[in-house]
Amino acid sequence: MSHEQPTFDHPAPARASRFRTLGLVALGLAAGAGGTLLLRPAPKDDHDHGAASATAPKKQMYQCPMHPQIIQDHAGTCPICGMDLVPMDGQGTAATSLESHAAVTIDHERQQLIGLRTEPVAEETVSGELRALGRVAVDETRVRKVNVKVEGFVEKLFVDFVGKPVAKGQPLFSLYSPEFVSAQREYLLALKTQKALSGGSLQSSGGDLLESARRRLMLWDVPAAAIDNLEKTGEVLKSLTLRSPISGVVTAKNVVEGARITPADIPFEITDLSRVWVLVDIYEAELGRAKVGMPAELTVQASPGKTLKGRIAFVDAVMDPKTRTAKARLEFPNPGGLLKPEMFGDVVLRGQGRKGLVVPLDAVLDAGTTKVAFVALGDGKFEPREVTTGITIGEKVEIRSGLAVGEAVVVRANFLVDSESRLKAALAHMSQKAAGAEGQKTPVPPAPSGHQH
Repeated sequence: MSHEQPTFDHPAPARASRFRTLGLVALGLAAGAGGTLLLRPAPKDDHDHGAASATAPKKQMYQCPMHPQIIQDHAGTCPICGMDLVPMDGQGTAATSLESHAAVTIDHERQQLIGLRTEPVAEETVSGELRALGRVAVDETRVRKVNVKVEGFVEKLFVDFVGKPVAKGQPLFSLYSPEFVSAQREYLLALKTQKALSGGSLQSSGGDLLESARRRLMLWDVPAAAIDNLEKTGEVLKSLTLRSPISGVVTAKNVVEGARITPADIPFEITDLSRVWVLVDIYEAELGRAKVGMPAELTVQASPGKTLKGRIAFVDAVMDPKTRTAKARLEFPNPGGLLKPEMFGDVVLRGQGRKGLVVPLDAVLDAGTTKVAFVALGDGKFEPREVTTGITIGEKVEIRSGLAVGEAVVVRANFLVDSESRLKAALAHMSQKAAGAEGQKTPVPPAPSGHQH
């Protein structure tokens, strides 16, 4: 009898195959992880990392000249306008005291091309000198108007045209007045009455009557000599002679022979021109330097080379709203009548001098709320400085602060330098904003290293 051995299905070969496959996969994963670990750089401590970052040079950045917001770390073209990107000067601009300006560098060839020129800051005597155009005017305190106190008729003119010089006491015209004739007769009558009452109880009354008649004639500007002559001779004058009250020039004549005049009329105006006024306009910025008593000099074209000396007598308390100036009144002697009203001349007001720094006017640019000058630092570098100015002396201006003696300032082509400085400062501000916005972005965490389970 044969014994048949039972047969069994053994899955051993299939399981062995699967085991081999799993082993190969595990071996591959281990090899890959090991290779990854081998390729990773060895970690450095914080001290070495900080030292490396401190000694590593800053990366060159590039920026679009037309679109400052386009900044990248490699050369190329602007994606907006297609212009070539230009290298940036580091990561910013040199620190200056002005936010609106930045230091600039201009090579020698460009300086020659734009005509840039500098001059040193100098220390000079800064005088309080003011120059202005003056107009000769009549001294209003030396004008007299001739009038009459009694009505009458002009019999004869002794001064018959405007501009004629007259002396004090010189006859101007004779006036026939019936009232004047009557007043003289009353005076003679009062004189006789006084003589008749002399030695009696009414002597004082006669004296009062005579004094009253005499005073009446004197109030009519009858000279005392004429009254004394009337008293001595007893002859009544037909006409009253009017005389000049001052020495001067006839500046107005409103009478002719035969004309009837009253106390309301002004037959003559006489002006003393031995001293005159010179009126000058003082600008608002210079009013603080114009003081009463300040010496002044005047030159006129009518007498070249001759200088007249005077002084400031008055500065107007109210400014002209149209010209933004105030009138200053200067007094000058006028020997020989050289200065004539409405004549123009050059006026120099002499103030006290002092030491100060001065630069040409072209060196200072008005930047609105500030004034800026560009200082040459050498090697083509120019730094903007905020300056405080003082008085202006001709083509120069005083510098109160911001500059030192000997520093070279730009005096020509500074508008071009100012434009480049402003542009550079604006680009720097925009790049700083862009860098700040980039830094505010959420940082991406680094990939974890090592084996993850």
